[in-house]
Amino acid sequence: MTKIVVTDGYTLNPGDLSWKQIETLGELTVYDRTKPDELIDRCKDAAIVLTNKVPFNAAAIDQLPNLKLIGVTATGYNIIDVQAAAQKGIVVSNVPAYGTDSVAQHSFALLLELTNQVGKHAASVAAGGWVKSPDFSYQLSPLTELAGKTMGIVGWGNIGQQTARIAQAFGMKVLYYTPSKKENAFAPWASLPDLFAKSDFISLHCPLKPENTGFVNNELIGVMKPSACIINTSRGPLINEQHLADALNSNRIAGAALDVLSTEPPPADNPLLSAKNCIITPHIAWISKEARQRVMEVTVENVAAFLKGAPVNKVS
Repeated sequence: MTKIVVTDGYTLNPGDLSWKQIETLGELTVYDRTKPDELIDRCKDAAIVLTNKVPFNAAAIDQLPNLKLIGVTATGYNIIDVQAAAQKGIVVSNVPAYGTDSVAQHSFALLLELTNQVGKHAASVAAGGWVKSPDFSYQLSPLTELAGKTMGIVGWGNIGQQTARIAQAFGMKVLYYTPSKKENAFAPWASLPDLFAKSDFISLHCPLKPENTGFVNNELIGVMKPSACIINTSRGPLINEQHLADALNSNRIAGAALDVLSTEPPPADNPLLSAKNCIITPHIAWISKEARQRVMEVTVENVAAFLKGAPVNKVS
């Protein structure tokens, strides 16, 4: 029977989903978490490994001679040395497009927290602020209406386009950037400098590549409006974190709302953890039960197709 190992199953399935469909496909072992020094021992007999954030570099792949399939239980697969896997004849698959609605929704949850500060005001009321207020209403910070504002979207894939639709439903204007203009786009294209200069809110929805690592830096931040904000639900390393923290702390821009950081979990000295007007959530945009259920279902399909000799969703 084919041996299948899940290296880090807890985030995908903390107990509210089921592994039963995968269990029908082989001898399944699920680990909630796997440390780097545990990886080889746990996976040495596996033909199929399913991983979310546990990396498989060339050195690890070289020590796993039985491995035939690495199934990434996510869309992004930068944690896998795909070239090293291909050289060993190992198929790498991913789960595309499962989180479009959830991630776009979370992008707006972050945006609305920047503009309406619901959490801050609710905490104030819970602490007795309204009871003690001399007025029937009070605000702890200025609130911002979205209608008429400009949303700049970097990346025009499924999530970027869904975020754009939500923005338009709020009455916002939308600009988008990708390296090349898309045919039949329902929003105008802008160069990166123009998008950063004209937008009131900038939302990142692009994959991480060597050429765009740290592209949100002093140069682009420097052309932003002082009232503008950055939202990132894509990949943390897209942003030069020290540059963004400096801009926030000097009031160069108004705010940032981030679901991802360059290292996760972050070290205590990450400059954004203490930056002014910076909202951070712990990489949860993808984690709705509905989205995770889709990941599970597609992962089952990926494994089943591979076992039949017709792999799908290959990235290798």
